[in-house]
Amino acid sequence: MASPGPATEPAEGPGTTGRDLRRVVVGALVGTALEWYDFFIYGTAAALVFNVLFFPESDPAVGTLTAFATFGVGFVFRPLGGIVFGHIGDRIGRRETLILTTLVMGVSTGVIGLLPTYASIGWWAPALLVLMRVLQGLGAGAEFGGASTLLAEHAPPARRGYYTSFAQTGVQIGLVLGTVAFLLVGLLPQEQLLSWGWRVPFLVSFVLIGVSLYVRLRVEESPVFRRAAAEQRLIKLPVLETLRSYPRNLLIGVGAHIADTAAVYLFATFTVAYATGTLGIPRGTVLTGVILFGIVVIILQPVYGALSDRIGRKPLNVFSVVFLAAFIYPFFLLLRTEQPVLVVLALVVATALGVAPMIAVQPAFYAELFGARVRYSGFATSREVGAALAGFTPLLATALVADDGSPWWVAAYLVGTCVISLVAFLAAPELKDIDIAEAGPAKLHANRRGSVGRTTSGP
Repeated sequence: MASPGPATEPAEGPGTTGRDLRRVVVGALVGTALEWYDFFIYGTAAALVFNVLFFPESDPAVGTLTAFATFGVGFVFRPLGGIVFGHIGDRIGRRETLILTTLVMGVSTGVIGLLPTYASIGWWAPALLVLMRVLQGLGAGAEFGGASTLLAEHAPPARRGYYTSFAQTGVQIGLVLGTVAFLLVGLLPQEQLLSWGWRVPFLVSFVLIGVSLYVRLRVEESPVFRRAAAEQRLIKLPVLETLRSYPRNLLIGVGAHIADTAAVYLFATFTVAYATGTLGIPRGTVLTGVILFGIVVIILQPVYGALSDRIGRKPLNVFSVVFLAAFIYPFFLLLRTEQPVLVVLALVVATALGVAPMIAVQPAFYAELFGARVRYSGFATSREVGAALAGFTPLLATALVADDGSPWWVAAYLVGTCVISLVAFLAAPELKDIDIAEAGPAKLHANRRGSVGRTTSGP
């Protein structure tokens, strides 16, 4: 399907010029790529080196479990980040909030590269590592919702799915960059990798902060937010308003993000540890497969996003989650052959048909669930609660294969997450044609900051 990329002259959304829209697309693409590079490299490091450097008193299996437990801590704090920064985003603006999350994520990631290990300061080392992971979780909890909201509110209505898909493209670019970084430092001798090589991908984050800030400072605020602020229609406590006006959509949002979260971290993080540690597949082979996994998603995001503008978000969501549940057993059968070509094939097929459609649709899907005045809060809160519920997937999967190396309970676990998300997708309304400026239930609310008796048409 031929679709113009962000560099072509785009159709303009209400209040957005073509140049502004291009800047928003580039800002979302670069910003999410760099922030999720930060978030993903922790998972790769947890699979490859943290068990040795920060938890050396444990045996290898327990050390890996502990490292993945600290990985999951980030997901526990993602809902809090969604609530806190979602509130800020609905009160002072999407753009300013994204600048703040860039600093939180970038600094905490860079500091990880400076941490002393267990051999130097004992248990203070993993304690500080967990603290930085908490800060990463807070930043990640707001990043995707904010970037997607900004894109959705700038995009032309008929192409909202296409343009918002670039937020998810940025996430996958972050995954690829993070995996490439560890593939390169993994070429070092093991002694050098463990002494200083592992720090390099984290320290690069200090440089990436500047790049991300430069791009985001050039982006215009959402016209939808500017209008709400000018008309004094901002809400004092948007999270509470979301709970009151959108309880059903919140639950849909939570359930919708469970399967793809479990799948992405199963394929991109757990598979690295399982294939290298249990099956003995060379690390380079597995990391190459993960890189191709991310590249396939990057290529397909705008394709599936544009398709969702034609046929709707719901058909793609349902197809994706059903395929994912059906393919997980063949995925492990291919992985257990230990043949490099089949290992890579398993990862590529899993993402092309089981993950890519669902996550391409996600930015538009969530933005359309909530009204303009609470969109950032509703989007970030519901999505990140779903992420928290599935964020311990690498830990659970590692525990499930610990006894005999069999992955079939892991496969059953992923099928269970797919069932939950399928229920959410079937319950969700099709909203691709909704007016993004007034999306939400048709319910009148008194303007909390305007004159007495003045009303607005939905939060």
